[in-house]
Amino acid sequence: MPTNPVAVITGATSGLGQLAAIELARHGFRLILTARSKERAEATATKIRQYTPGAQIDFYYGDLSLMKDVHRVGQEILSAHAVIDVLLNNAGIHAFELRVTAEGFGEMVAVNYFAPWLLTQILQPSLMKAGQARVVNVASEASRRHGILQLPGDLSDTSSFTARGSSALYGKTKLLNIMFTAELARRWTGSGITVNALNPGFNVTGLGRELRFAGAIERMLKILHIGDPCRGTDIIIRLILEPEYGKVTGGYFNVGTGRSIEPVFPGNDAVQQKKLWEATEDLLCKKNERMPV
Repeated sequence: MPTNPVAVITGATSGLGQLAAIELARHGFRLILTARSKERAEATATKIRQYTPGAQIDFYYGDLSLMKDVHRVGQEILSAHAVIDVLLNNAGIHAFELRVTAEGFGEMVAVNYFAPWLLTQILQPSLMKAGQARVVNVASEASRRHGILQLPGDLSDTSSFTARGSSALYGKTKLLNIMFTAELARRWTGSGITVNALNPGFNVTGLGRELRFAGAIERMLKILHIGDPCRGTDIIIRLILEPEYGKVTGGYFNVGTGRSIEPVFPGNDAVQQKKLWEATEDLLCKKNERMPV
């Protein structure tokens, strides 16, 4: 890595993203972080500088459930940073009821899948200029409980769901992340950019904050030392920093061991991966002139 490499991190004001930002600042990275709230951004910057007083931190504000915001934020970052060494697509939500965005997408698929897909395309020129950039996508073994994937219909599905039924939909968005990773790696072969996904394991990060009694459950799990997010952060940092992961692309790696995981079908199917890519491109780019990439 060159001196003062640049890392872009989504979802960096809490959980795994914040811990990854703290760790990368320690390694001398300049941090480019996305946020919705200025208050939370300032609190995050203060926390990072407690560990690395001289950390360079820039925030870009937007709502990652809205592709117009993702496009604007991406273009702002691209204009300000000619070279990007790392893109960590970390932001994610587990919604327990249907919320439809102003653009007509289900909020969970918009944040968990469309946002990283679009942001990554926009930042490609700056990633390529780094020479050996790394894109890291936070997926999950929840992908194994995705129900049945139906393309392209699932991408624009806004059917209501229960709190119990939300798990399959969340898992589906993480399956999409794995498939996107593999297809992007193929498309960017020879670019010098590696693209890998990871399973961070179970982490107490506030992802399920919409659940009743979520705060009490989180406090209890911390007391019992269950779901320590430092474990999930560790595999993220390894994928970003360790030389061995700079030699592979299109992989999916596990928390703890750092070993490769075979995704559940159709996450490992090249035909379905290509179909997903084309459906996503059609939905986000060809049908909406406001969001060209």
